[in-house]
Amino acid sequence: MRLPDLVRRAYPERAGEADALPDVPVSTVVQDARRVVPGAVFVARRGARVDAHRFAADAVAAGAILIVGARPDGRSLPLGGVPYLSVPNDRAAVARLAAAYHGAPSTRTRVLGVTGTDGKTTTAALMWWLLDDEAAPAALSSSAMTRFGRTHAPGEGRFTTPEASEVQAFLARAVDHGMARVVLESSSHGLALGRLDEVQYARAVWTNLAPEHLDFHGTLEAYRDAKISLIRRAGAAVLNRDDPHYPDFAAAADTHVSFGEDPRADWRLLSVAQPPGRLELRIAAPNGRTLEATVPLVGRFNAWNALAALAVAHAEGVPLPDATARLATFPGVPGRMQVVQAEPFTVVVDFAHTAPALARALEAVAPQQGRRIVVIGAAGERDPAKRGPLGAAAVAGADVVVLTEEDARSEAVADILDAMVEGARGAGGRPGDDVRVVPDRREAIRTAVALARPGDVVLLAGKGHEATLERADEVLPWDEASEARRALHDAGWG
Repeated sequence: MRLPDLVRRAYPERAGEADALPDVPVSTVVQDARRVVPGAVFVARRGARVDAHRFAADAVAAGAILIVGARPDGRSLPLGGVPYLSVPNDRAAVARLAAAYHGAPSTRTRVLGVTGTDGKTTTAALMWWLLDDEAAPAALSSSAMTRFGRTHAPGEGRFTTPEASEVQAFLARAVDHGMARVVLESSSHGLALGRLDEVQYARAVWTNLAPEHLDFHGTLEAYRDAKISLIRRAGAAVLNRDDPHYPDFAAAADTHVSFGEDPRADWRLLSVAQPPGRLELRIAAPNGRTLEATVPLVGRFNAWNALAALAVAHAEGVPLPDATARLATFPGVPGRMQVVQAEPFTVVVDFAHTAPALARALEAVAPQQGRRIVVIGAAGERDPAKRGPLGAAAVAGADVVVLTEEDARSEAVADILDAMVEGARGAGGRPGDDVRVVPDRREAIRTAVALARPGDVVLLAGKGHEATLERADEVLPWDEASEARRALHDAGWG
C-alpha cells in the first residue's frame, strides 16, 4: 500500500492532505518506536507518563516515512523532512491506520467478542472449540491462548486485549488463514483505551459484572459502560440473565438471547452435577428440548461459561447434537481450572495467585469426598503484603498446604516462604504437619502427588499457563500441566 492511499482510507475527509504526501510504500503501522522499520508509519502517542514524540527522531532514523500525533505544532518538529500528520486523537489514529493498512479485516470475517469480569477466557475458548471445524475454521485471541483453527498462533501479548495495531494484524492473519470466525476476548481496558476501535463485531457475549479494575475506570458505572459499549457495537448479543446488571446490558443490545438459571432465560440451566473432573449439565434449550451435556471442567461457575458458548454455537448455526458432542471433548484452557487428571484423584492447574482468587479456586474444586491439597507460592519483586494472606487462604481452603517458589526473581525464596508460613500459622496451620514447605516447585508438585489419595483433589495454583519460572540466577522453561503429568507418571499414576 502507498502512503497517500493509507491516509485516504483512514481519514477520507483529509484526502487533500493525503495527496500531498510522498508516494512511497508503507511497510507497517506501529506505536512503539522500537518496532519501526523502513517504510513504517509511527504514531507518537502522548501517554500519562511519556510523550512518544521524544522518540520521533529515533523513528525517523530507523526509516519511518510518516509521524502521526496529536500535537498541533507537530510539523515544526525536527523530523529531517519526514511529514507529520496531526490528528485529534492519537489512540484512535492507531486503530484507524492499522485497520486501513490491513484492509479492514473485521469486515471480511465474523468477529465474536467476549467480555465480562469473570469467565471471559474460558468462555472464549469454549466458543472457539464449538465453532471450529474444517469447513468453517475459527480463530481465537485470548489472554491464555491464540489459535488459527487447531494451530497455535504465535505472538500472544501480555494483555487480555493487545494494542490496536496487534489486534488488526491478528484479524488480518485470521483472514489470510481462511478463518470463517474469530473469537476475540474483549476486555474493559481494550474497549476504553480504543484498542478495539475499528473492529466490526457480528456478535457479543457478556458473562457477568463485579467490581474490578476500578483503579483504572474510577467507578463501577464507568467499568460497566466500557463493557456495554461492546454490546452496543455488535449486531446481536448473548447475555447472562442471572446477573443483576442484565437489564442494563439487555437495553443496549439490538437483539439478544439470554442464559442462566432464571426461569425467563432463553437457555436455562436446570441442574449441574459435579463428578470428579467434569460437569454434567441439564439444559432447557429455546426449542423446548431438554439437553444433557458434559464438559471436562471443574467449578460450578463454569456451567454458565459452557451454556453461553452453547448458545453462541447454536446461534452461529452449529447443530445442537454436534455442539454438545464437541463440548464433551473440550481440552480445557491452559492454566485455567485445567484438569490434568480426574481419577483416582483429581489434579487441577489454575492461575490463582492472590488470596481471594485462591479462596475461590479452592472452593470450586471441593471434592464430594476426600481432601483438598494445594501447592502455592508467591512472586518475588511483587507486593509482599499478599504473601501472608496467601498462606492464610491456603490453610482456610485446603486440608494440606505445600508452600513453594513462584518466580522468586532476585528475592530469597526462604524469605518469601517465611512470610507465607506466618500467614498460614496465623490461620491455624501447623508447619510440618498440614503445612509443608518445599522450596523447589518441581519437588513440591511431586510431594503433593505423593500425598494424594483416591477421592482427593490436588490444586496447583499460581503459575497457570505461564511458560517460565524465574529464579535469581536463571529463567527456566516451565509448563505446570506437563510437570504434573511427569510427577503422576513417575508416581505410577499415568
